[in-house]
Amino acid sequence: MGQDSIGTFEAKAQLSQLLDRVALGETITITRHGTPIARLVPVNEMNRSAAREATKEWKQLRAGNRLGAGLSIKALRAQGRR
Repeated sequence: MGQDSIGTFEAKAQLSQLLDRVALGETITITRHGTPIARLVPVNEMNRSAAREATKEWKQLRAGNRLGAGLSIKALRAQGRR
């Protein structure tokens, strides 16, 4: 489905119609003076977006944390005891 943007004044005047469009799968960005400030998204899309974002953050965190340069957990544990 499509994505559209609308100013705050128009959004207030057309809220019911905007909600109908969102219910059909559209995403609407609300702007103030041309700057995006909010987004109306279908509930299911919001859940998928949150899951995608959490997965992305988890992968980034995981990428920065390594056990060691080819060392096993046993070897790393032994180093910690020194």
